[in-house]
Amino acid sequence: MKVQRRNLLKTFASGTVAGVGILGVPAIARSQEIVKWKMQSLWDGGTTPQKFEEMFVKRIAELTDSKFQIQLYSAGQLVPANQAFDAVRGGAFQMMKTFDGYEAGKIPGLAFTSTVPFGFPEPDQYEAWFYEKDGLALAREAYSPAGLYYVAPTVYGPEPIHSRVPIKSLADMKNKKGRFVGLASTVMSALGVSVTTLATSEVYSALDKGVIDFADRGDLTANLEAGLAEVAKYIIMPGPHQPTTATSYIANRAAYEKLSAPHKAALAATAREVSGALRQHILVADTQALKTFQSKGVEVTALSEDELAQGRVQAMKAWESATNGNPLAKKMMDSQIAFMKDLGLLS
Repeated sequence: MKVQRRNLLKTFASGTVAGVGILGVPAIARSQEIVKWKMQSLWDGGTTPQKFEEMFVKRIAELTDSKFQIQLYSAGQLVPANQAFDAVRGGAFQMMKTFDGYEAGKIPGLAFTSTVPFGFPEPDQYEAWFYEKDGLALAREAYSPAGLYYVAPTVYGPEPIHSRVPIKSLADMKNKKGRFVGLASTVMSALGVSVTTLATSEVYSALDKGVIDFADRGDLTANLEAGLAEVAKYIIMPGPHQPTTATSYIANRAAYEKLSAPHKAALAATAREVSGALRQHILVADTQALKTFQSKGVEVTALSEDELAQGRVQAMKAWESATNGNPLAKKMMDSQIAFMKDLGLLS
């Protein structure tokens, strides 16, 4: 049943992109005036995910007969990464690619639109919550008071935990020091981890010096390129803190509302197309990265299904805490829990 559901979702997704993106958009876009936007990405120039943002803006131009042009900038090129939220909100530029968990302190609901620790184990399940349940509408409702518009997620697979010590169970994490961000920091803290929210750039040094015992940092390929094989000889993959991941395209709401219907359709279709493309690329790249880590003497393990099921039940209390009593955040959490029950992940 799970396999059939997964295949059905993939078929529906690809069909939607083809129908809207390829056939519908260009014909109606030809009469539109040229619109020029600026977008700052979450990624550094030359990195793999940045190349998919390049694909995103190129595809937008293709689908609109070059009537909608987005100038792409890498992380920090327009403003420091931690200022992008306010810059887009204020209209300094029109769009950003971000990880919603960074802003969960301001908007509690965004804890549930970035990653759900011990949550959906498959990215298709998480993406289905956005597109087949009420995830998109709830994400847009969360961003709206800030003058921002949630366009769409980019959903991909798990990220690893890199550790200086072997971890075979959740108990092995207790009373150790770990680097996590967003909802993961709340959940891992509830499991007894002494959590710190170091910047990504500080993870290598912190592991090397023993300031932390293990860390979430990024995807396997990025972490390999960052040299984590030199400072952490153990990998837990998939990392229970981030079984699936979502980054997001966020636009200035006033700028978005001025777009024509074809331009809005191009954004939606392309975002979903790139989401699938990046996910498939990471699936292949992770296989190669794991082999390289192992060749460098890194041991790769995974928590058992029983451990993950146990952790999911424990994590629910931390999910509740992360809502901070916010009605919309609780509505998001309840929606995800209901879907997890439908999928047989929770009883």
